[in-house]
Amino acid sequence: MLEDPDALAARLVESEDFVRNNRNLLLGILAVIVAAVVGGFGYYAWRGQQTQKAQTAMFRAVDAWEADSLKKAMKGDGRAPGLATVANEYGSTKAGNLANFYAGVASLKEGKYKDALDYLEDFSSDDYLVQSRAYALMGDAQLELNKPKEAADLYAKAADNKANEYFSPSYLMKEATAREIAKDTDGALKAYDRILNEYPAAQEVAEARQFKARLQK
Repeated sequence: MLEDPDALAARLVESEDFVRNNRNLLLGILAVIVAAVVGGFGYYAWRGQQTQKAQTAMFRAVDAWEADSLKKAMKGDGRAPGLATVANEYGSTKAGNLANFYAGVASLKEGKYKDALDYLEDFSSDDYLVQSRAYALMGDAQLELNKPKEAADLYAKAADNKANEYFSPSYLMKEATAREIAKDTDGALKAYDRILNEYPAAQEVAEARQFKARLQK
């Protein structure tokens, strides 16, 4: 075709006919592509603005949280929104995600256990230590809500999240205690056994051995 001018001319005519006959379809496809590109740039620009707003708001809220001014941390100080607003309005950003954790801890300290659960359930982290801590805090909230079985399951989840000798034994102790409260003696014994067998050097071993012996009497 490249060496034959007539063949090339025929192909160009065919292409022109295709464009002419499918003009509306092609324009529609082009419009979709342009809208997708523009929308993508617009979304990332908006996301960047949201992230900046969330980080600015978080700065004052975390200052109040660290000063133990929990009400100010949650509700804001009149100049900047509090953790509750950051978590609710900017939850899709990293700062908004972190606000859920801070708000969960603050709610737990204030005795608002259901709110604490809601915030902590919306939090997630790639840092296994922080995520395990969030599971354990959710367990604390469930225990305060008189749901020891749910609390025990969350403590177990915290212990099993990247299980390690430094934190897992303490979470297993919490699990065992919650299972005892729930009248689940077998479950409590299993938790104590895990400490004794999997973490023999942990400082919780002596207590676990003592509590296990008490349950077996």
